[in-house]
Amino acid sequence: MHLNDLISRQQARWKFSFILIAVALLAVSVFSLAVGELFILPWAPDGGLEQQLLLQLRMPRLLAAVAIGASLAVSGAVLQVLLGNPLAEPGVLGISGGSSLALVVVLFALPFEPAPVVMMLAAMVGALCFTSILVGLSRRRKVSTARLLLIGVALGILSGAIVTWAFYFSDDLNLRQLLYWLMGSVGGVSWTHLSLLLLVIPVLVWLCLQGKKMDLLMLGEGQAKQLGLNVEAFRWRLILVVSLLVGAAVALGGVIGFIGLVVPHLLRLALGTENRFLLPLSAMTGGLLLAVADTVSRIILPSAELPVGVVITSIGAPVFIWMLLRSQID
Repeated sequence: MHLNDLISRQQARWKFSFILIAVALLAVSVFSLAVGELFILPWAPDGGLEQQLLLQLRMPRLLAAVAIGASLAVSGAVLQVLLGNPLAEPGVLGISGGSSLALVVVLFALPFEPAPVVMMLAAMVGALCFTSILVGLSRRRKVSTARLLLIGVALGILSGAIVTWAFYFSDDLNLRQLLYWLMGSVGGVSWTHLSLLLLVIPVLVWLCLQGKKMDLLMLGEGQAKQLGLNVEAFRWRLILVVSLLVGAAVALGGVIGFIGLVVPHLLRLALGTENRFLLPLSAMTGGLLLAVADTVSRIILPSAELPVGVVITSIGAPVFIWMLLRSQID
């Protein structure tokens, strides 16, 4: 009876957290659509200018921020299980850097601006390459989790250096402006770019439904196989899905770090490790966090706009240092 009470209380905490985050996300969405140089009530825009500003600029930007935040948070939660490392995250491990590197290669190689789907595919290939390297290394006993983390950081630094060199020697003004976007920004997102969500949303929903299988994976490869899970096939499915989500996130908003690290890690500390609850709640919380950060980046300066990646990094870096100090990984 005591065990049943504990389980009921734990599930009640998850449900309360879902309701709380959903209400907060709705409130932040309304506030984000309303504020700016012009204050607009989302349900009653006054005139054509306000309606155009709301529908063509603020709405796509908000949807992109929520989708990117959700994708990165869920990707971080999955990577932490795949690599057995609580500090795993697409940005910290250099996976986002691999996506940006592939994007820059495509932009330099093609004489025209590629379609959003082409950009996502390029970013996905870059993410897949880096993810495969890290997962392959993590399965070798000689590579510790701390060393794996350092390898990921080094890959991210290397890709960032290559991207910086490419932009420095570019004479194309658009490519130089793209450097600002790679710092993390959803300012230029349009409804055309949001066509990527037609691929992202189904994949994100599928991934959030894999919580029970991921719980088995956390028990260890041997026990998971005994319980009927095809570990190898499931692992590669997760790698492909994470690569797609990270690639789409980078294609939409550039390199935005720390969401995939901070959100699932803090939710595990606060609520528990059940992935069937953790994954969807991470998606909602990640979307909420990036929507808040993007709103702050728009209104914090009166005559300019900060890259949202800078705002997120300002929040995430101190938390990352705290996590490093309290972790016991070798």
